[in-house]
Amino acid sequence: MSAPAATAAAIPAPDAPKRKGKSMLLIIVAALVLAGGGAGGWFYMNKKNHAATDEEPAAHAPEHAAAPTYLALENMVVNLADPGGERFAQIGVTLDLENEKVGDKIKTYLPAIRSSVLLLVSQRTSEELLKRDGKEKLATDIVAEVSRTLGYEVEAPVKKSKVVAESDDDEAPVKTKKKRKAEPSPIKGVLFSSFIVQ
Repeated sequence: MSAPAATAAAIPAPDAPKRKGKSMLLIIVAALVLAGGGAGGWFYMNKKNHAATDEEPAAHAPEHAAAPTYLALENMVVNLADPGGERFAQIGVTLDLENEKVGDKIKTYLPAIRSSVLLLVSQRTSEELLKRDGKEKLATDIVAEVSRTLGYEVEAPVKKSKVVAESDDDEAPVKTKKKRKAEPSPIKGVLFSSFIVQ
């Protein structure tokens, strides 16, 4: 009799799997409903928070930022300082200005400005102008030249040097050269709209 009792215990009752499956299904459905509700609530709150933060920067943003002021000069064709004089450059220059009043002043001096820019470029070689640092130096020189033409004193970057008073005395005082302070130029920079070296 021990054999039939062992087989009876090994066979599950027919009601046990149905109850376990239904309760498992109920738990899964409840978990999905709770997870969906939590996710929906999170998205709703997150959207509400983003709407509140999007309004704050707009309130603190400046009303009108100053638009940049540019003045394009006509393209220039210049013979370069290469040996033989066979190389030339075609350069389009645009000036970045402080304001529109400076643009009106530049238009008054335009022939002198074009001439000084042409002279600057004609002193360069094609090798200089084909390098980035050569173009950057030319842009710096153009800013200085246009500023001088407009009447602004421009300070070139000066290496710190000391001028020693000429004297036979070993303990002569060391003098430094003083310059008056230059007024800042209204020319902020130079942009090249075209740069062709041939």
